[in-house]
Amino acid sequence: MAEVLERVDGWCGELVLRRAGADLEVIANGMFLMDTRNGESERLLVAAAVERAPRPARILIGGLGVGFSLRAALEEAGVGEIVVVEREPAVIEWNRSGPLRDVHGDALNDRRVTVVEADLVSWLRHTEQRFDVLCLDIDNGPQWTLTKGNAELYSGLGLDMLAGRLRPGGVLAVWSAQASAEFTEALRARFTDVRVLDVPVPRGEPDVVWLASP
Repeated sequence: MAEVLERVDGWCGELVLRRAGADLEVIANGMFLMDTRNGESERLLVAAAVERAPRPARILIGGLGVGFSLRAALEEAGVGEIVVVEREPAVIEWNRSGPLRDVHGDALNDRRVTVVEADLVSWLRHTEQRFDVLCLDIDNGPQWTLTKGNAELYSGLGLDMLAGRLRPGGVLAVWSAQASAEFTEALRARFTDVRVLDVPVPRGEPDVVWLASP
């Protein structure tokens, strides 16, 4: 039986942080969102993108999660500034000073990291900032979004916007808990180089990481 550590209202409804044995889980409006059990695909999201990007890489991480992607970015050679955009105040707090802090070794206090509390879609629409790497992990996938507004990111207009936030030679990386042939084709319609990485996971269907460069 999982132990509920905190229950709060969030953007997508009720957010619950709970402990299940040695692991922590975040449940969003009754739907499993993330946990601390593995994180291989979340780390790959960053590592594979940084490998293909100019150095020193300026990175945007969309979705803080349990901090796996952020920690991976800090451990990559040649990484400069990292901007993390997370819309849920509770998730930021759980990572900054709560139980999730130990998962990533207090990564939010690294001097290279800036945390922005904002909705990623709205923030990208209005920012003038450009990045060498864009890492997106705000949903369970392009066809499994937490909130309706997130679907814009995976549309043609959204992909055009993302391409416009990349510096020359930059890389877009997108995480998903399931494959999507439709999203792969949408990427190929707008990016020159598109790669699809399948990451086996214990729970069943592989996680997927897309890498796309203009």
